[in-house]
Amino acid sequence: MDKFELLKFVDHTLLKAFATWEDIKVICEEAIEYKTASVCIPPCYIKKIQEEYGEKINICTVIGFPLGYSVTEAKIEECKKALEDGANEIDMVINISDVKNKLYKNVEDEIRIIKKTVGDKILKVIVETCYLTEDEKIEMCHAVTNAGADYIKTSTGFGTGGATMEDVQLFKMHIGPNVKIKASGGIKSVEDMEAFIKAGCSRLGTSSAIKLINDAK
Repeated sequence: MDKFELLKFVDHTLLKAFATWEDIKVICEEAIEYKTASVCIPPCYIKKIQEEYGEKINICTVIGFPLGYSVTEAKIEECKKALEDGANEIDMVINISDVKNKLYKNVEDEIRIIKKTVGDKILKVIVETCYLTEDEKIEMCHAVTNAGADYIKTSTGFGTGGATMEDVQLFKMHIGPNVKIKASGGIKSVEDMEAFIKAGCSRLGTSSAIKLINDAK
């Protein structure tokens, strides 16, 4: 695969709390030029991006981010507003506290409600693997599958660790056939990108993919 072809798998990401509109415009224009899968940006910028770039760009955003422990009702309202403003893809963070309390059905029910809100748009579920045991990761594979989400996603990029090949392989063993995988956090090289795609990831979340590929070229 040509290295620039890797970018069609990338959610070109900028989620730092101090991101300015000038910063956001840079990644939007890069996403358009290099044809990334989407831009993944803070919810407060969705409407402005939609007004500025319209159909030129696929907008992904985050809800319950980055800690996941906001109540379901708040996540629903975040989701509704994001869709109203122009988002096509929603990356939600699960309630990790519920996982640790073994309230797996609560997690599944929340994902199901958010997917119902998203409708035919794409829902990716961030399980934040760095905080989970192997058994908990398997439970989340089942929850994401049963709730009808489109993707399981490894990480926010704000936790203590990011995507690992071991977690991707574990997901592949336990998700249903209709669930895809997004690796996010800690992707540091073109070789990492190639390896995760070869392992079966349909999306990569990273802020540095374009730079990595241009540097490699």
